[in-house]
Amino acid sequence: MAYDDLRSLLRALEREGDLKRVKAEVDPYLEVGEIVDRVQKSGGPALLFENVKGSSMPLAMNVFGTDRRLLKALGLKSYGEISEKIGGLLRPELPHGFVGVREAFGKLGAMTHVPPKKVKSDNAPVQEVVLHGDEVDLEQLPALFTWPQDGGSFFNLGLTHTKDPETGIRNLGLYRLQRHDKRTIGMHWQIHKDSRNHYQVAARRGERLPVAIAFGCPPAVTYASTAPLPGDIDEYLFAGFIAGRRTEMVDCKTVPLQVPAQAEVVLEGWLEPGEMRPEGPFGDHTGFYTPQEPFPALTIDCVTMRKRPLLQSIVVGRPPTEDGPLGRATERFFLPLLKIIVPDIVDYHLPEAGGFHNCAIVSIDKKYPKHAQKVMHAIWGAHMMSLTKLIVVVDSDCDVHDLHEVAWRALGNTDYARDLSIVEGPVDHLDHASYQQFWGGKAGIDATKKWPEEGYTRDGGWPDMVLSDPDTAALVDRRWKEYGL
Repeated sequence: MAYDDLRSLLRALEREGDLKRVKAEVDPYLEVGEIVDRVQKSGGPALLFENVKGSSMPLAMNVFGTDRRLLKALGLKSYGEISEKIGGLLRPELPHGFVGVREAFGKLGAMTHVPPKKVKSDNAPVQEVVLHGDEVDLEQLPALFTWPQDGGSFFNLGLTHTKDPETGIRNLGLYRLQRHDKRTIGMHWQIHKDSRNHYQVAARRGERLPVAIAFGCPPAVTYASTAPLPGDIDEYLFAGFIAGRRTEMVDCKTVPLQVPAQAEVVLEGWLEPGEMRPEGPFGDHTGFYTPQEPFPALTIDCVTMRKRPLLQSIVVGRPPTEDGPLGRATERFFLPLLKIIVPDIVDYHLPEAGGFHNCAIVSIDKKYPKHAQKVMHAIWGAHMMSLTKLIVVVDSDCDVHDLHEVAWRALGNTDYARDLSIVEGPVDHLDHASYQQFWGGKAGIDATKKWPEEGYTRDGGWPDMVLSDPDTAALVDRRWKEYGL
């Protein structure tokens, strides 16, 4: 099963030689980011900075920086384990579409080991220390100034808890948090995010919104905060499903929300309607800076923490980064759910270089003319997949994870006068290439084998691929050692 808390995971990684303690003093202004980016891109270990300038709190970084570490954190041998379990929930009786997705996750709530459970404050390590009002000093927490043009110091792995003021449905999201001063942080709630919707509902009602931000949470909870679940699905159900156990939750001290009892640090506050400050610029996961914009500013009224807390963060920037394993987990976990919405899909791949939302490579078992175009438009209508800018559709015999194979099909199988679809639609809030914010152009490439019914009327029809003679290939396999190669 997944690890109960961050600390137990770090101890296990250290025993296996996959965590390095850095005892030298390091500066959270640029230096930590440069160190972590180099280590992560080289496939190096998790890091625990024990002497962060300006803070007495150790800083854990690159914890999920490899697939092996993320799988270990979640108690899995492969991402396919959860994919298969999700697939089992969906078959055979559920209908297609988002109703099927919601009903599938409704089944999770009936599993006794899945729903979160409440514990008393006395049994919650995260409330061993409680600070109120002027005791709060966010400058004691190691926030990162990672890139030269960043607009300030940021917390990059704070799990933000809100709830819909009208329905009471909870949301857990992962958003960057700019530290404005000792008691104020910026909430980077993008236009498509659920927490932004909660804030807008509260503002319309003339109410302030309670917010709680948890750091150093159990690994399954941290992952669940990144998962693109429908807005009415509780991330803590999903975390319990992944972890194989219920997440212990505790009531916050000053806001009507619950947070993981095993977290390291929690920030609590009320967001006043219309309380905005300039936020950014920020070196984002696109590899480019996102501009400064006005975002809600949260005043922190209370901080709770363990007696000797540590903070967890990540470096965000040009791929590859720690986003990679998290994105690959999402890709595999949600394949069964995507197949419910778009049952034509055989497999799909979201390349890390595209930030996981700029490009989707999809394989299909082609059954009729223009089948690829039908799949493109279905994907553009599927929840957060609507933000995909480029969709490449290939035949089912193409390995979507082999980018060389995909490129060979896409570059060789395409007549761009007929096989390229150009549309307009919503794009990610962070997309810098669209000529205006929030929407822009998208493309779909039909890289499948073309049929006469689609207008491919050349003599001889679509050519066969060049492949080895199977008998000769088997002969060479048997004799390979004889060749001395």
